[in-house]
Amino acid sequence: MSEQWLAPKPPRLSAVEMTEVVLPNDANPLGNMLGGRVLHFIDMAAAVAAIRHAGNPCVTASFDSVDFLTPIHVGEACILKAKVTWTGRTSLEVYVDVHAENMRTGERRHTTTAFTTFVAIDPVTGKPAQVPPVLPETDEEKRMFQEAISRRDERLARRSHKQ
Repeated sequence: MSEQWLAPKPPRLSAVEMTEVVLPNDANPLGNMLGGRVLHFIDMAAAVAAIRHAGNPCVTASFDSVDFLTPIHVGEACILKAKVTWTGRTSLEVYVDVHAENMRTGERRHTTTAFTTFVAIDPVTGKPAQVPPVLPETDEEKRMFQEAISRRDERLARRSHKQ
């Protein structure tokens, strides 16, 4: 079966902004949001961006890089922005930027960055599905697209060493 040609899509069409309030159940005894909870939110925001771009269900393939810069505290808003930065034939890289917001003052600080990779899945066959190419528009998107190629090469090299 030949795969149909898919029209390229710019990142803005699948961009996600998600806001969650950090509750005591999300935190450690110091009142800081648990890293695993931050990862959960990152995975959810990235998945929405991937699914929007692919037009199919997507599954998490990897977290290439997560940098925790500053903590997020109980009572603050956790704001996540996700966008597709690169696509292969069936895979997508999604960048997620996380900020904490003091909702009383409006002050925001950058807390976390992450690069995730997803694979699109055909809902009928359960096999990987072709995704539309990403069409970077801004200088930053073009830079991130080029850098994504290096991250992909590193990911594939790590995977081949583990086999």
